[in-house]
Amino acid sequence: MMQVRLQKVLAHAGVTSRRKAEEMIQQGRVTVNGHVITALGSKADPEEDTIKVDGKKLRSAQRHVYLLLNKPKNVMSTSSDPEGRPTVVDYVSNEIKERVYPVGRLDFGSEGLIILTNDGEFTKSMTQAGVIPKVYQVKVSGQPAERDIVRLRRGTYVENERLGPCEIKLLKGGENPWYEVTLHQGRNQQIRRMFQFIGHPVEKLRRVRIGFLADDKLHPGQWRALSEHEVSQFKREFKRL
Repeated sequence: MMQVRLQKVLAHAGVTSRRKAEEMIQQGRVTVNGHVITALGSKADPEEDTIKVDGKKLRSAQRHVYLLLNKPKNVMSTSSDPEGRPTVVDYVSNEIKERVYPVGRLDFGSEGLIILTNDGEFTKSMTQAGVIPKVYQVKVSGQPAERDIVRLRRGTYVENERLGPCEIKLLKGGENPWYEVTLHQGRNQQIRRMFQFIGHPVEKLRRVRIGFLADDKLHPGQWRALSEHEVSQFKREFKRL
């Protein structure tokens, strides 16, 4: 096999995204044939060279897997948790031998769709801000005034952070209404902060769509593999953005 940029080798092997791999190289955490490599742009042959990350030998490139999980409430969107709380990886680890990681995040108290994969390049493309819109169903406490909903749609500053425009559509009225919210950026707990800002905290939140991808047949805790067509469709979307 020909020489390939080291950060690409790490990403292709599922270690991390290419950007994170660059940081690991600069931090001196990667060796090739016993030599510490810190220069970006360095190349290696993954079939001929001995590549180690933090002293552990890099496995040969593994097959890429792409999974869609309906994350239950009170589950961490991480691969492990120091407090021993359940994680999204726990739901697939008994059947999937590859080491997968969640793409992006979905906060502990929320539920809904999240993708897991060992493809670092796919993860990098998926998590770029503004690339893939995500759709949520949100139940809030009390009845927000229409002027406040309009304010959130246009985008606003919350705690000195700009939260961009979004789409908000009423799904079900009543004392504690449900809304459909479409986000085009990925700020931490963005929807919860938005509605808290206008005095109507979120009671329930579930993600129901990632870009074109939805699956109302998956119950909380269930997962399935993405089809080749779905993966290809995401990759076509990346090229257009």
